[in-house]
Amino acid sequence: MIFAQSPRYRIEGTVIDRDTREPLEFVNVLVMGVGVGAATDADGHFIIGEVPPGIYSLQASMLGYKTIVTAEYRVNHRTPHIWIEMEKEGAQLSEVTVTASPFQRVAESPVSLRVIGMQEIEKAPGANRDISRVVQNYPGVAFSPVGYRNDLIVRGGGPSENRFFLDGIEIPNINHFSTQGASGGPVGLIDADLIRNVKFYSGAFPANRGNALSSVLDFRLRDGDMEHNSVKATLGASEVSLTSNGHWGDKTSYVVSVRQSYLQMLFKLLGLPFLPAYTDASFKLKTRFDAHNELTVLGLGGIDRMRLNLDINGEDAEYLLSYLPKIEQETYTVGGVYRHYAGSHVQSVTLSHSYLNNRNLKYRDNDESSEDNLMLRLRSVEQETRFRLENTSRWNVWKLNAGVELSYLQYTNTTYQQVFTDAAHLYDYRTDLGIFRWGVYTSMDYTAPDERFTASLGVRADANNYSDKMKKLDRQLSPRLSVSWRLAEDLFLSGHTGLYYQLPQYTALGFKDEYDRYANRHLNYTSVSQTSAGLTWHPNETMEVSAEGFYKLYKNMPLSVADGIPLSCKGNDYGVIGNETLVSDAEGRSYGVEVMFKWLLVQRLNLSSSLTVFKSEFRKNNQDTYVPSAWDNRFIFNVSGTYSFPKQWSVGMKVCCIGGSPYTPYDVEKSSLVTAWNAQGKAYYDYSRYNTGRLPAFGQLDVRVDKMFYWKKCMFGIYLDIQNITASKLRQPDVLMSTGEIENPSASLAEQRYVMKSIKQESGTLLPTIGITFEY
Repeated sequence: MIFAQSPRYRIEGTVIDRDTREPLEFVNVLVMGVGVGAATDADGHFIIGEVPPGIYSLQASMLGYKTIVTAEYRVNHRTPHIWIEMEKEGAQLSEVTVTASPFQRVAESPVSLRVIGMQEIEKAPGANRDISRVVQNYPGVAFSPVGYRNDLIVRGGGPSENRFFLDGIEIPNINHFSTQGASGGPVGLIDADLIRNVKFYSGAFPANRGNALSSVLDFRLRDGDMEHNSVKATLGASEVSLTSNGHWGDKTSYVVSVRQSYLQMLFKLLGLPFLPAYTDASFKLKTRFDAHNELTVLGLGGIDRMRLNLDINGEDAEYLLSYLPKIEQETYTVGGVYRHYAGSHVQSVTLSHSYLNNRNLKYRDNDESSEDNLMLRLRSVEQETRFRLENTSRWNVWKLNAGVELSYLQYTNTTYQQVFTDAAHLYDYRTDLGIFRWGVYTSMDYTAPDERFTASLGVRADANNYSDKMKKLDRQLSPRLSVSWRLAEDLFLSGHTGLYYQLPQYTALGFKDEYDRYANRHLNYTSVSQTSAGLTWHPNETMEVSAEGFYKLYKNMPLSVADGIPLSCKGNDYGVIGNETLVSDAEGRSYGVEVMFKWLLVQRLNLSSSLTVFKSEFRKNNQDTYVPSAWDNRFIFNVSGTYSFPKQWSVGMKVCCIGGSPYTPYDVEKSSLVTAWNAQGKAYYDYSRYNTGRLPAFGQLDVRVDKMFYWKKCMFGIYLDIQNITASKLRQPDVLMSTGEIENPSASLAEQRYVMKSIKQESGTLLPTIGITFEY
């Protein structure tokens, strides 16, 4: 047997009625995949002994209540006390069939929803416990084969179209060194040791999750252990971390994490021209005042510093160093959620504050000896205070959710920047912008007593005081409808349609022109109409096969006046986007088909495979023709699996392939101008030929090996993760670069040109990393 020589541990927990908050007796609790369990006593308490170490879900069942499968928990010497809430059956059925499945289905999002558990986050090959990379295993999610970026590109949408929540509190971004106005960055901001699971919505967004066009990531963090105090140290691919988990008194639990990077050492070893360093910290406090009232307080923050590596040589380094700025960022979110359980009604009050301070500095040729060489000095601060009041009520087969949201944004920006359009210009402006935002939402869900049919109808409306047209709630009315039928015992047909809105980036709303006027007062909310339909088949409780088609139609996309492309097609590089003159003229569409197979065997196998075939296009206005967007890869294929062997060994492999991205040729005439090159330090694209070229497809193989050691009072783990073990190379367009030599020095400054050269671009490196974890 696979666990024959492993130690055994016990699981303790409590089962309560979700509405009355009273303990439930005689509930059968089973460890899924192991076959051991126990029944609860009069206090709702259960103890399950002789459980092998590992990561498990629990199944709780009782006559008159719906069978529930919990999130995943790690079973070891510090297994936390597990709380399980059970819901009464809406109606008594003549026949009761108890089934359990790790594949979650909800009425509001019967399509486009995936739940990512602890096992997958911990051991996904090539991800190094970074949730942004774990999500890339799922249908519709593109990955960046180069650039060391975590930009989330979902169903052909841009990186600014995603929203992130921690236990119901919105956070602006989940990566270090984010691109202000978009997202992304080289490494995740959230420590995986704090994550219980993640709900990933690639469509069919809940009504209480607004301002998203492409995806929503809803993180559920772990609660602290109310019975033990423990410490866990982790050496990861790019950082060292220390996590403490435990309780204060008999009502308050805590979990806190601090991480320090050594990414700058890794990048220097790889000979990269930029050296990022970061520190982050996160915490969660949860106090249960009594059975009906609880308060959760959490915080997440990071300090980022990226300096340039001027000690390396070579044409590639010369090119990147010519335009990359020094970057300093500080970001944090702190907030609290108060919940009151009043029978079948749950009220919650959420208050949070987010802060981002972004500073970029760039001198021509990185020569800081003279202010005449200054190309960019930017300091931009975004602060937003958010308030949400929400009520959820349940009556038998019905569920009603309704709420209101209020927020106040303050955006300040001090920018000195050289730009070049038809001639050299200098932007030197200061912005201090305050915006009030408000929104209302409601949704009603219906689930038939036999769960054969579900339906959800919701509506949301958002507005703000930035401009007169944005003040009107009816202009941003966002209805949505989801339905699902069980055609056969294990076959479901589901569909969704909805209209969603997103406020333009704060960098765009606060941008001023050379006359010190807000240049983008005329912008509208961006909208996207989404329709999706799919079939889901469960051959058994461990397998899922799904196929889903989707269509997204964008309106009022912010279009760059200078470049003639949508703002959403920018943002996969460091720096800032949106600080330019824009118009809400562009339109877009994205459509395709996703197929996925998933097979889960507890403590044995976690296998998933997905294929997405799609197109992503835009046009400048409704009179123009569609052209490929920056995210039009055409296909994405992934196979990822982890198999557990005896004696706590596991091996994982991931194969990923992605179609070639379109690219735009350079404007050689404009780029060679001395004044143009000196303004930004890199070549200019010829947007009249936007995305007329296409790169070749790219694929790589990642491998990971884990070994865990469990003892009576501690746990030790070590893993080896090798990304791109085949050292696959991605061919990119040659880079156009100035030699620094002026070919016509006798001409006037406006007509002088540099002698240009081309630099071959090819990337792809075998990257091995070793990780170590120790918990006491």
